[in-house]
Amino acid sequence: MLKIVICVKQVPDTTEVRIDPETNTLIREGVPAIVNPFDAHATQAAQHLKAKYGAHLTVLSMGPPQAVEAIKKCVSMGADRGILLSDRAFAGADTWATSYALTAGLRRIADEQGMDLVLCGKQAIDGDTAQVGPGIARRLGWPQITYAIGIPDVDVEAGTITVERRLEDGVEVVKARLPAVVTVVEEINELEYASLPEMIRAARYEPEVWTSDDLDVEEQFLGLNGSPTTVSEIFPPPQPEAGEIIAGGRDDSAAAVQELVDKLIQRVEAGTAEK
Repeated sequence: MLKIVICVKQVPDTTEVRIDPETNTLIREGVPAIVNPFDAHATQAAQHLKAKYGAHLTVLSMGPPQAVEAIKKCVSMGADRGILLSDRAFAGADTWATSYALTAGLRRIADEQGMDLVLCGKQAIDGDTAQVGPGIARRLGWPQITYAIGIPDVDVEAGTITVERRLEDGVEVVKARLPAVVTVVEEINELEYASLPEMIRAARYEPEVWTSDDLDVEEQFLGLNGSPTTVSEIFPPPQPEAGEIIAGGRDDSAAAVQELVDKLIQRVEAGTAEK
């Protein structure tokens, strides 16, 4: 039986993002939260593999106590076990420190029950870095396949996985050795509604909560203090200027074009003068 772990993140609703001016980190308290959409697709992909090959699915997340709701959501999608890494020591972690803590959690899971495949969403919508999945693969020393749009085959006996991954100019088919780390994009599947029995099971399920004391980690590499990335300033992007319409019909097209050219020249000259 395949042993699959899905790494998921609870993210703030992107319409409700607020920034702490002191730490330049996201304020999560009191903010509506959802399962990171790419991670939801990874969970759905794991469920499809479970239905096709037979698998045990474990969901692993790191976050504040309320992140158990994200794990419960994944349990309603078919996950068998849910684990939350929650500790003040993890707070404020960048992608480096996050991959460090999650890898420690994955190693404990591997020791307890074995692990053949790690699935992640390609990125989290609150950071858009796409670094945590590859960071986990690097720390584990496992093959990584990113931007997966399909997993057509897993050969358990041969210990291989075949993945279709999206490229800018097409699709690449990659075959890799298990264990491996695969990050998925939204095209890999369509999210399905949870069945009533799974929803009831998820509502009653209590995820395991692990702290830094439960993992083989060094405190200096955790959380904000263990993050080499620093945010010096956060500010909203400037609002685009309103567009200008140059009137002119068929009879005035030459005049309209000339007016447009004159305005463009003025802008170029103004920009040159500022420099």
